[in-house]
Amino acid sequence: MSDPVEGAGEEKRVTHWNASEMEASGAWAEKRRLAAAMRVVIERLMTSDAPEGELRAAADALERYAERLATHPRADRYFGFAESANAGNVLAFFDQSPIIGRANPIAPPVVMREEAGRVVGTARFGSAYEGPPGCVHGGWVAAAFDELLGFAQSLTGQGGMTGTLTVRYRKPTPLHTELRLAARVDRVEGRKIFASGEIHAGDLLTAEAEGIFISVDRARFLALEEARRRRIRERGAS
Repeated sequence: MSDPVEGAGEEKRVTHWNASEMEASGAWAEKRRLAAAMRVVIERLMTSDAPEGELRAAADALERYAERLATHPRADRYFGFAESANAGNVLAFFDQSPIIGRANPIAPPVVMREEAGRVVGTARFGSAYEGPPGCVHGGWVAAAFDELLGFAQSLTGQGGMTGTLTVRYRKPTPLHTELRLAARVDRVEGRKIFASGEIHAGDLLTAEAEGIFISVDRARFLALEEARRRRIRERGAS
């Protein structure tokens, strides 16, 4: 996949909340398209009462396609990191994220952007994310907060990792409902970045969270990325 950012050789700044909204072309666009189709399949499978024969035919076709994908080499790199907290400030790209990744079929995806020094976003969780009947599983609520607060802390210009995440579930968070998300940085104390946020369904506050992120030298993230590439190359060779 070619670099999606024109002028990248000149270190053109692309902030992480805009990167995932960039227009795609070629294989990159088709990967997003395939992931979107897979999300539809997941949603419809979760609620389908199709007969055994129909489900068997679909499973056979999907297994054949999985084998076909296995004939292609594994990509050993992607742009930026799969977590927004590790963005830093250049060329961060998150199509791989399990929360906001448009090329990741398990992502809802959540959409986030920076607005006046804060992070705001929207989400709509489908049937695959159900916990209590008709409501989002609490683990997915926590995962959304981890990404949301991670975006906020990265506005400081420091890459960090989640140290603690405290979630308070005020009301059940409904499925199939447009949710509003918001987060901000509360303060910075040395390497610790404190952030907080909320999720609303209409006027109803469903959950709120506080997180402490630990600033880590960018060389540490680059070492993790190199280790990831080695593991992919090793799996490809086996």
